[in-house]
Amino acid sequence: MNIIHSIPENIFESIGIAAGLSACLVIAIQVFKEYRYKGPSSLSNGFIFGWVFIYLFWCFYGIRFNTVALWLTNAIAVVIQLALCFIVVRKRKLYSSQT
Repeated sequence: MNIIHSIPENIFESIGIAAGLSACLVIAIQVFKEYRYKGPSSLSNGFIFGWVFIYLFWCFYGIRFNTVALWLTNAIAVVIQLALCFIVVRKRKLYSSQT
């Protein structure tokens, strides 16, 4: 693994930020699709809330070890995932009151 150790830390951090932001984009796409879809959500509570806790853990891990790529991108992911939670819960409430 000499190749990995030869990459400067700031380059590795920049690549980590780019990868993390790409993951945030994927979550944002899901939020957009869920918002636009007029039917009830098929996402489970375990899935949507579980990812909030996972992103929170990695955010805190990044803060603890001063890794910008981890705390920054996971903090963004927490906010986007909470938006997804809000949309899904709101849709469930709306569709449960119609039945």
